[in-house]
Amino acid sequence: MNNCIAFPHRNRLLTGLLLSLLLFHGEIAAQEDTARLLEKRMSDATKAFIASLTEQQKSETLLPYESPLRFDWNYTPRSRKGIRLKDLDAGQQKQAMTLLRTVLGAQGYLKAEQIIDLENVLRVLEKRPPDDTYRDPGNYAFLVFGQPGSEVWGWRIEGHHLSLHFSSVNGRIAFLPGFMGSNPAKVPPHAPREGRQVLRDELEAAFQLLASFSPEQLTTVLLDTKAPRDIFTGNARKAMLEKREGIAMDKMSGPQQELFKKLIGIYLDRYHITLKNQQWAQLEKKGLGNIRFAWMGDTKPELGTGLGHYYRIHGPGILIEFDNTQNHGNHIHSVVRDLDNDFGEDLLKLHYEKQHK
Repeated sequence: MNNCIAFPHRNRLLTGLLLSLLLFHGEIAAQEDTARLLEKRMSDATKAFIASLTEQQKSETLLPYESPLRFDWNYTPRSRKGIRLKDLDAGQQKQAMTLLRTVLGAQGYLKAEQIIDLENVLRVLEKRPPDDTYRDPGNYAFLVFGQPGSEVWGWRIEGHHLSLHFSSVNGRIAFLPGFMGSNPAKVPPHAPREGRQVLRDELEAAFQLLASFSPEQLTTVLLDTKAPRDIFTGNARKAMLEKREGIAMDKMSGPQQELFKKLIGIYLDRYHITLKNQQWAQLEKKGLGNIRFAWMGDTKPELGTGLGHYYRIHGPGILIEFDNTQNHGNHIHSVVRDLDNDFGEDLLKLHYEKQHK
């Protein structure tokens, strides 16, 4: 009799488990469909951009995916490989920026546009001529690696304070490293775009989190009273730091955890919602509680005081660095790195292993 009574309960449990599994696999399938749709949009936008180019321009833009230039990135003013915005006519520029808009979120695209425009501000602040090529909004270059639509291909845009990389491996997009900087961090009075703060959110949300910590927590958060001059990882092909430091998310209170998630989200919001969700799912899978927050330098939010500040977010699979130290604390660098899949390397490794099998 007891066994007979238990069967309906057991059946309900099995049914519930089955429904949960079906829903889970349904969500995974929906996410994969969305990711593939975005990859197709990126591929189509890249093809349209390439089609707008002359043969000479294509020779400057197209490289094999295996090219070592795919890893040769920098965020300083310098001569760059690829087709530059100033080498394109208005229609071609529109196609190029449409490609960028395809993979960025609204905030990310706005920040990219404003970072490029800051070159005009620097020309004025540094009293350079209008045709100066050191501070040059036209010196942002596009490179395409491989054939869009194939199993493995990618592209990037790069210029002063902007370096964004995208790879596609079997229909899935890898979109890091991603660098954004701002000089000035806040445009001073009487300059073009007075008061503009391109990376205000990244700064204010970090100070909000910092202000929430108790004195005891701060002993773990604060690593040094002096901030470094630049991000530690620079433009390294593979980002590496010796150890994770600072306070872990699982050692924070509930409200502090929400502030920390908000801060991480600001960086991921630079990208299309599909890419943001893809990266967040990876962070959850690896354990949000293990992500740490650390601070160096001044703990007051004033800009341009000369003291400067630095923070980083470091956990399984992710590293975010932010510094505001140069130009008397009015010059920001920020970067997001995927410690496993920068430049699509992890996806590419799995791709080649599958081919070998």
